[in-house]
This record gives sequence, C-alpha cells and structure tokens, in this order.
Amino acid sequence: MRNRVHRILEDANIQVSCVVSDLFGVSGRAMLDAIVRGKTDPGWLADYARGTLRLKKDELVRALQGHIGEHHRFVVGELLAELAFLEGRIARLETEIERRLQAHAQGIERLCTIPGVERITAWTLIAELGLDMSAFADAAHLASWAGLCPGHCESAGKRKTGRTRKGNLYLRRGLCQAAWAASHCKDTYLTALFYRVAARGGVKKAVVAVAHRIAVIAYFLLAEPVVYKELGGDYFDRLHPERTTRRLVRRLEQLGHQLALQPKAPLPPPTALSHIPKCTQRRGRPCKCAERGITCIHKT
Repeated sequence: MRNRVHRILEDANIQVSCVVSDLFGVSGRAMLDAIVRGKTDPGWLADYARGTLRLKKDELVRALQGHIGEHHRFVVGELLAELAFLEGRIARLETEIERRLQAHAQGIERLCTIPGVERITAWTLIAELGLDMSAFADAAHLASWAGLCPGHCESAGKRKTGRTRKGNLYLRRGLCQAAWAASHCKDTYLTALFYRVAARGGVKKAVVAVAHRIAVIAYFLLAEPVVYKELGGDYFDRLHPERTTRRLVRRLEQLGHQLALQPKAPLPPPTALSHIPKCTQRRGRPCKCAERGITCIHKT
C-alpha cells in the first residue's frame, strides 16, 4: 500500500516521500487527508508537519508543489479507507488476543520486563512456547528449537560453517525483532552484548546472538515466577576491569597520549547534619538554608 501511494503522488509530481520517511505517520497521514479533502496549497499542506519535520518545512513546500487531480484524490482516499479498515481489524484482533490471554497476564508481565520485548512479542512467545518449559531439556534446547544456535558443520576436523539451522519461523522472527529493539535501548546488558558481538562479527550476527540470549532469558522467566534482573550496560567492563583498563589505555596510547594511572581515592564518609538547626519559620517542609551555610531567606 505504501508503494501504491508513492506511485500516485509521483504521478501528481509530488515528492513528499523523499522528505517524510514514514508516509503513514502522524504528519504524512495528515497531509494525505488534507489532499483528499481538496487542499492543494503547498504551504497549507506543509503546516501539518509535526516534531522535527517542521525543520524541513521549506523542503516540504518544494516537494508538495504538484498537480493534484480528482483522480489522485479518489485513489488516495480509497487507499486510506483500506488502511483504516486494516488498522481497525488489527485493533480488534489485538483486543481479542489480550482478552484470551488474561489468564497468563503474569507471565506476559514478566516477559515485558526484558528490554526490547513488548506485549506482541510476549504474546508470540506464549503462543509458540506455552507456559510448560518441561517440554525442553534446558534453555539451550529451546534456543536450538527456535533456530538461534550456531550450526555445527565439521568435516575432517575443520569447521566449514556456523550458519544457524532452520527453526520455528514465527518465534525466530519475533525474537530477532525484539533483538533489534533491544539494540536501541540505553544502558542495558542486551545493548552491550549487541555492540560487543557486532564489533567482531557484524550486525546480523549480533542480532542473532541477542535473540538467542532473549530466548534463554524467556525460558527462565516462564519456568519460574521470577522477573528479569538488569545487569547494566557496563556489565562486561565490570566483569574484567583489568582487561578493560588495558584496552582503553592501549587505545589512548595509539592516539599519542601517555598515561600514568593511579587508583582513585575512596570518598570520605558523609558528614552528619543532625546537629545543624533547621528553619522552623517556613510552613511545610523545612528549608536547607542552614545546611548550605547561608542566611535563611524563608523567615516571615
């Protein structure tokens, strides 16, 4: 449908798709609705831009200068009506799925604590794996069944390829999408794992590695009533601090710096402030003027 709308706009000499990356987003949908209603002024249409797209208003005005006819408005209107019908159908299906999975709400909540996993991915995991993890010998068997384990093609003592085997298509796709989402999170263990693997083997291998780790985490969350415990984005740095220090020092030396590292002095213990008088002239919460060493400005 997106390609069909693009072709219709290009037929009307409108190049809005080169400025609006998501044509069916908030700004793009508002522009298309205005075109269907008969609006043709480029400046008027560009005013529907929202967010950072408003910084490209001049480009939008130039891109929206076209020749929109009645035929273009009719076809775009039909496509938008079809899109609205499909969105409504998806919303009804999601409502029904959520109603049928009310009995498994706790498991879904635990799965949603994993970075990159939201309710649709959690529904996919519940639908494909179930809640009884005794069907798998361990978490490694689950990951292998999902097709997220490295292949083992070896002959004469030489490993030829490590391509993953075929597994559950829906589960693998959902976990890979969750891995992509986790790679965009901030200060999480899965994000650190993604960039750690991507630096050595590339982005695609990093996605599969993170998807494998999410499958293992999901196994334990479904097997026992526990929640996901975030290890932090600096987990690998804390795992081997000496190795991290040597690597960072080596990189700085390659840039021409000479370092002399010294251990950081421990912080002094906090000073007890219970003996400092507090202002009682201010209503509500006491002020901190005495703690700051200034004359109280709250006296009435």
